[in-house]
Amino acid sequence: MIRVLVVDDSAVVRKVIVEELSRHRDIEIVGTAVDPFAARDKIVELKPDVVTLDLEMPRMDGLSFLARLMKHHPLPVVVLSSLTPKNSELALKALELGAVEVLCKPGASYSTKDIAQPLVNAIRAAASARVRPATAPPARPAFVAAPERLLAQTTHKVIAIGASTGGTRAIESVLLGMPATAPGIVIVQHMPEHFTASFARRLNEVTALEVREAADQDHVIPGTALIAPGNRHMVLARSGGTYLVRIKDGPRVHYQRPSVDVLFHSVAQTAGRNAVGVLLTGMGADGARGLLAMRESGAPTIAQDEASCVVYGMPKEAVKIGAAGQVLPLEAIPQAVLLALQHDPACRRAAAGGEA
Repeated sequence: MIRVLVVDDSAVVRKVIVEELSRHRDIEIVGTAVDPFAARDKIVELKPDVVTLDLEMPRMDGLSFLARLMKHHPLPVVVLSSLTPKNSELALKALELGAVEVLCKPGASYSTKDIAQPLVNAIRAAASARVRPATAPPARPAFVAAPERLLAQTTHKVIAIGASTGGTRAIESVLLGMPATAPGIVIVQHMPEHFTASFARRLNEVTALEVREAADQDHVIPGTALIAPGNRHMVLARSGGTYLVRIKDGPRVHYQRPSVDVLFHSVAQTAGRNAVGVLLTGMGADGARGLLAMRESGAPTIAQDEASCVVYGMPKEAVKIGAAGQVLPLEAIPQAVLLALQHDPACRRAAAGGEA
């Protein structure tokens, strides 16, 4: 049984959350709190497994409370945020501080029906997550061989990355390991709309790549990473000799839109062996079948290992069905991707530190 404390100053939102979560036998609402001060006392008294947290509350804002909680009493936290550009920036900060997941609050933009199943999934993921309080940003890995040498003749390649719970930090770590000359990168991170634009801006500031939220018919070119917009699927297509992305609606896959499986299947069909697939931390099975399709098309495939995942769900499912050619700790993935892009054995030896 997962014991949940709901922290929100809105009585309506508290009621909706309690009603929806109470429908599930593996979830027990042990209490509610109207602000962080009440939440602090109830956390000590009730010892919940997971806390849902609003960011905008009286007396103390949610970010300040989250920072203190992670410092003194780390717990899995699922943040619920209103769908506004300002709040999307706050939500990213919450993830940096150690929140496991961020979802939109039920309201004008997202109905209770829209949020119910994602919230249940997030609660379950949080209950099994490795809580990681705020740390220094991941360092850009040092390359054994010069990036220009590693990436010779890879302009027709594509790197496809998928992630969910814990993925914002994992994706940042992988992109920090990519030089500015890296092949075009396409990314699905399970995130609400507007939040993905803020996430892309954040990555654009800290990595050597140009990172942006994808728009329909954006070209996939070296040095650029495109992130699927929240609430829209992204697929890889080809126009003549170049790759581009198409942004489209469609049913949710594994309760997700965007879906990693939707992207990976399109990459397998469009790029085949000219792609590399990477499946990172996250709950559920989204991306596993798509990664298998990529491997069967001849693409090298990589899954993050259990020890470095916040939630070992999606990569675990990929490993289980034989979709992962390699299973690696997060810090080893960037170099493995670059090595996988090479066809010249001499380049492989150089990248690995041997003689060319």
